[in-house]
Amino acid sequence: MRTDVSERVRLAQADSGEQPWRAWGPYLAERAWGTVREDYSEHGTAWDYFPHDHARSRAYRWNEDGMAGLCDDRQTFCFALALWNGKDPILKERMFGLGGDGGNHGEDAKEYWWYQDSTPTHSWMRWRYHYPQDEFPYDQLVAVNGRRSRNEGEYELVDTGIFDEDRFWAVTVDYAKASPADTCIAITVSNRGPEPATLHVLPTLWFRNTWSWGLPNRVAPAMKGWPGRLHGVHRSLGHITLDGPDAAPALMCDNETNSQRLWGLPGRSSFPKDGINDHVIHDMPTVNPGAVGTKGALHYRLTLGPGEERTLRLRLTQSDQPLAEPDLGDGWSAVMRDRRAEADEFFAEVIPAAASAEEASVARQAVAGLMWGKQFYHFDVKRWLVGDPGNSPPPPGRRYGRNNGWWHMNSFDVISMPDPWEYPWYAAWDLAFHCVSIARVDPGFAKSQLLLLLREWYMHPNGQIPAYEWAFGDVNPPVHAWAALRVFEIDGSRDYDFLSRIMHKLLLNFTWWVNRKDVGGNNVFEGGFLGLDNVGPFDRSAALPVAGVLEQSDGTGWMAMYALNLLDMAILLALHDRAYEDMATKFFEHFTYIAEAAYRQGLWDDEDSFFYDVLRLPDGNRVPLKARSIVGLLPLAATTRLTSETLNRLPEINSRVRWMLHHQGEFGDVISARRLGGADRRQQRLLSMVGQDQLLRILARLLDPEEFLSPYGLRTLSRAHLEKPFTVSLAGSDFTVGYEPAESTSGLFGGNSNWRGPVWMPVNFLLVQALREFAEFYGEDLKAEYPTGSQRKAGLTEIADDLSRRLIGLFLPDADGRRPIYGATELFQTHPDWKDLVAFPEYFHGDNGAGLGAWHQTGWTALVIDLIFDLHGR
Repeated sequence: MRTDVSERVRLAQADSGEQPWRAWGPYLAERAWGTVREDYSEHGTAWDYFPHDHARSRAYRWNEDGMAGLCDDRQTFCFALALWNGKDPILKERMFGLGGDGGNHGEDAKEYWWYQDSTPTHSWMRWRYHYPQDEFPYDQLVAVNGRRSRNEGEYELVDTGIFDEDRFWAVTVDYAKASPADTCIAITVSNRGPEPATLHVLPTLWFRNTWSWGLPNRVAPAMKGWPGRLHGVHRSLGHITLDGPDAAPALMCDNETNSQRLWGLPGRSSFPKDGINDHVIHDMPTVNPGAVGTKGALHYRLTLGPGEERTLRLRLTQSDQPLAEPDLGDGWSAVMRDRRAEADEFFAEVIPAAASAEEASVARQAVAGLMWGKQFYHFDVKRWLVGDPGNSPPPPGRRYGRNNGWWHMNSFDVISMPDPWEYPWYAAWDLAFHCVSIARVDPGFAKSQLLLLLREWYMHPNGQIPAYEWAFGDVNPPVHAWAALRVFEIDGSRDYDFLSRIMHKLLLNFTWWVNRKDVGGNNVFEGGFLGLDNVGPFDRSAALPVAGVLEQSDGTGWMAMYALNLLDMAILLALHDRAYEDMATKFFEHFTYIAEAAYRQGLWDDEDSFFYDVLRLPDGNRVPLKARSIVGLLPLAATTRLTSETLNRLPEINSRVRWMLHHQGEFGDVISARRLGGADRRQQRLLSMVGQDQLLRILARLLDPEEFLSPYGLRTLSRAHLEKPFTVSLAGSDFTVGYEPAESTSGLFGGNSNWRGPVWMPVNFLLVQALREFAEFYGEDLKAEYPTGSQRKAGLTEIADDLSRRLIGLFLPDADGRRPIYGATELFQTHPDWKDLVAFPEYFHGDNGAGLGAWHQTGWTALVIDLIFDLHGR
């Protein structure tokens, strides 16, 4: 039953609007509890206001969650998996984990699941979970982590010994689309334990609750259950049907809060949201005997012997009319077979042929993580601040608290999230990196995402791009323009309409930066933490320990890079529309002002050959904060080339370059002399915050194993600060930064992550790209000692390639078959059921490469895809 509809055709149909292949996808979050959207407390205590214990009983306001979930792009309906091993106190309907106040170093899931596969249109997807057969140790995980300090490692599920003797269920969920609204589902469970065991499998279908908030014209939909079938009717969705085998019992309840359990108050339904849970676990009469409601599950009891496996065949279909008998036989098998084969064909075409089998596997699983990380995100900030008419009004203090200045923002979109559990909300600079990797498989979606955050209902009227829901007003690094250029190039350098649209909005954002984050008007920038939690001796987003202004090397470097990105964008557009040439000259000059100011204002330390943050005091004195960190390396990313072809075709900018060189001599250091370079050996000029001398001096530190160079990429803080921490004394107090290769022991900026030594993929990626840009200009003439101290010289392309291999090597089996990301966890390193399932952690140990932070942060860690593509020439 092969069709002529390949994944490429489906993508073209989705982009053109011919067929809505993206309408259904894995857009269901894996955690909606503990989020800002669901927090109606006075003081913003999200994890306390809506804890995990409430999630099974309490209807969500803004979105839903579940395991291996599927929903439509408006989240009208939701489908997910629930499991019970016969011993747990609750159904396993969602993943469990803890926040930073629970003894972690940040939000951390205490379960193990993997995104194994997904095409861009979600025509084929695979998800894997390992579910313990013994009682899940909820209380133990809470108690032990609660006793641990920041100086101790987190207590993980594997540490409890619950997987000993392989006493777990391997659960795989496959999805294959027969059409945009007809999905075949396979739930495969395998008893990995040494004894027969029983697993309850409950594929669950429900409607998102939009009817109980007191808003006009909201009517509850209806769902009916029969043995082996759930059928729902919704006024906008139409009919939706879930069919399964073996006439399994249908258990029905309502997606309504169990107010009696939570608060001792009567609720809206006699069979609330946790009715299925209570019926299965405690055999209580908590499901509707009439088999109607807004939430339903088909209940399968599977008893399997050791090593035995069984697959449940299901089909989820939307239609105008109720369906007749579903095809769960040969037709179902053909759809599964064909979609998987088409996925294999798609990735064989996309992934470079020169990539090794292991590299190709890592790239494909990284794409899967990006695709599964797309989530339906609904958040009307004004409604959230004011409250719903059908509920008690929020505390008055909320109107003056978190996000009160973002009343205009109203999100109702599918958005790429950093992580569906740890970070189930978008973050602006994360998303920019996501889009670069997404563009390798789905440039249409990547472009739509970049444009989305610049739309009027996201971007603040003052021009600021929202950061993330915990604080939309925080400042993320301005990487949107860089990402747009990368996506434009990956997509074939032809979508000038996209480039023009995005540039118009970025002009507003650039102006916001200039007006808001350059307090002294001297072209050096502030910005606060700029995404780099714990990077400095004190919280850069909080009030300074003394009066003054913190002038930041990273803020200034980011803005120099931003100006060059907009220059490149304007040049590309000016070659098609001369009206943009004025913009090109504007951003050329703005870059030169910023780059020159970095030296004039003292950010560059000539003795140390490094850029530092500088604390400018009211009396005019400056205190350099001499911690050698990523803050001082980011100015390297502010680099681009102007070719002779460009300058000849755009005489105005050519004239302006010459004028600046002749009449503004102080800017000559950031505009190089002409030289032959690039593949065509044409004349070109380099625009950069560093000249050749500064570049080589910085590289001597960057490529030093005793400073930034680790076996797995570049550290974010020099290892020299292990023995010699940097300390500054201000207002009678000492503030210190020391090298920490793993989790942070500092609580600065919440302590959620550590930029004091670990390897972080996004900044490594930018620095590798900067080296490639320098190599295009200097060619093989410029070499650096690599590694520093080795007395071996290497060209910049060779260095960039080797750094790429180090970063890719984080995920690959080494000579002993061990993946660095899994550190000393033997189960993950050696067990055949675990060792080839690749996770994409948030960051990595600065010495041994072990994965740290959010475990499914595929978003920006998926930049490994681009490293593989660039290394192998595609």
